[in-house]
Amino acid sequence: MDYLDAIAWNADGLVPAVAQDAVSGEVLMLAWMNRESLARTVATGEAVYWSRSRAKLWRKGETSGHLQKVVEIRLDCDADAVLLRVEQVGGIACHTGRRRCFFNLLEAGEGAAGWRATDPVLSEPGRFRDGG
Repeated sequence: MDYLDAIAWNADGLVPAVAQDAVSGEVLMLAWMNRESLARTVATGEAVYWSRSRAKLWRKGETSGHLQKVVEIRLDCDADAVLLRVEQVGGIACHTGRRRCFFNLLEAGEGAAGWRATDPVLSEPGRFRDGG
């Protein structure tokens, strides 16, 4: 059986892909992959994702230079999520110019809750409009 056939693709032919720093274990981002993007990732050793908004493939860092070099790929127990352990070139994974996309922290107390940005911007926000 082909490794791509082992994946439980959703109705749109996609699977969520979590990018994790291979050294620190920090979760950097969540993106989507289709069969072609995963096959290209395996073939090139660099993360390639599927852009749902633009309906096309995108190689992480194609415009910013912040590539993700793939160290290891894992499939979860239900075969419906992929984990990419990566070396994040340039230290920035998020299109906002931050190290990771998960920079908003939920703070809750006394009946009120809200999100607070916790990570600093390392590069000019908005520079990475292509998700790269």
